Amino acid sequence: MKNVVILGAGISGLAAAHWLHRDGVDFTILESGSTPGGSIKTESENGFLMDFGPNSGLETTPFIRELVTDIGLEDEMVYANQESNKRYILKDDELVPLPMTPGAFFTSKLFTLKGKLRVAKEPFVGRSSDGYNQSLGEFVSRRLGREFLENVIDPFVSGVFAGDPMKLSVKSAFPKLYRLEEVYGGLVKGMIGGAKERRAAKKRNEESKQSAKMFSFRSGMGILPKTIAAQFPEKIIYNCFIKSVKKNESGWEITYEKGGEALTMKCDVVLSTLPAHIATTVFSDLDPVLSRHFSEIYHPPVKVLYVVFKKNQIRTPLDGFGFLIPGKEKKIFLGAIWSSVIFENRCGEDNAAFTIFIGGAKNPDIFRRFGNELDAKVIDDFVKLMKIDGEPLHKRSVLWEKAIPQYNLGYNRHEEYFEKTESDNPGLVLSGNYRGGISIGDCFKNSKPAAERVKKLLG
Repeated sequence: MKNVVILGAGISGLAAAHWLHRDGVDFTILESGSTPGGSIKTESENGFLMDFGPNSGLETTPFIRELVTDIGLEDEMVYANQESNKRYILKDDELVPLPMTPGAFFTSKLFTLKGKLRVAKEPFVGRSSDGYNQSLGEFVSRRLGREFLENVIDPFVSGVFAGDPMKLSVKSAFPKLYRLEEVYGGLVKGMIGGAKERRAAKKRNEESKQSAKMFSFRSGMGILPKTIAAQFPEKIIYNCFIKSVKKNESGWEITYEKGGEALTMKCDVVLSTLPAHIATTVFSDLDPVLSRHFSEIYHPPVKVLYVVFKKNQIRTPLDGFGFLIPGKEKKIFLGAIWSSVIFENRCGEDNAAFTIFIGGAKNPDIFRRFGNELDAKVIDDFVKLMKIDGEPLHKRSVLWEKAIPQYNLGYNRHEEYFEKTESDNPGLVLSGNYRGGISIGDCFKNSKPAAERVKKLLG
């Protein structure tokens, strides 16, 4: 009989395990992979450092620095270079800087005069009565105009969420944005009226995603889960496939398979940090309705393509984070980050490394349409946009068939049922990137409350 069983050794499960380990709580982690980290995947080859999952995180919560300090990774932690502060948007095959100040906005080539005047009208736009039924696209179009939606929000959502702004729920996917209208009546009014809340957040050492510092590690993001897991190697069982989670008279019973053998583990508390698309099968016996809620969460396919070129082959100035591509530009990839500009020691002094993103919710059939020729076609388009003369020194790609959970319209039904499930099943805690946000920072922020709920259930 174990005190706690944690399902999944991704960052949500590992961070929660860290807090429990620090407080002396016994646990076992069951992980289907052979290494910790889930979607955090760093590889090194021929002097090239490649992140195929999250390439960085935003330090939005003090829990990140606290955990990094606990595990002795302070000297490994690095912040993004100043040069990467500039972002670009592709417009008519030209990289146009995303304006970051009001002055830059009104002189930007990204918008027409009509589009700029429409944005300026925002403080005079009233509240919507749509509530949960409002997509991010509808919300932004109503408050800031169609141009802002198409030129800024659409590429941002495609690049960061791999999502579709017309399907994402503004209340579930962007709760702080929604709250500005709900509480203050608008975005500008909220920025002015929310000063008191921001000061309170500052006192808690919390940062908004707009102002938080971007971080990674000298050895790539993969060093983070590896170092957390190294604290308790005997508590993690790898290469095991969870079949079911059931209640019994004394607590919980988990059935899993390892090496072709069916095994059972009993415990007092289950903390599941499994991705929703895996949890749907695992919890089907416990609650078919819960399983259905998990299955309805869409995870689009995303390919991450890493390429390296010689710097002297590139005629575009490398002075930013990278660029995103609006859907109306009709390209076959979502955008690219300039990996070696953001963080040093990624590919050597004379080279430049890029990470290109392909697919997502708006273009999931791209892989079927282009098949094995896709990478070459994307590189060809990328080379033309970036004005690169020559072939890549190195290229590698990883396809995530089910990537980022989409907080689409109606997601509140899932959120409500997850809460109901926990209430109806004492001893079960559901956590992961399908609850409370998809980012590394969100997973960290949610890991400590999850660990606290586990401790409370243990009494």
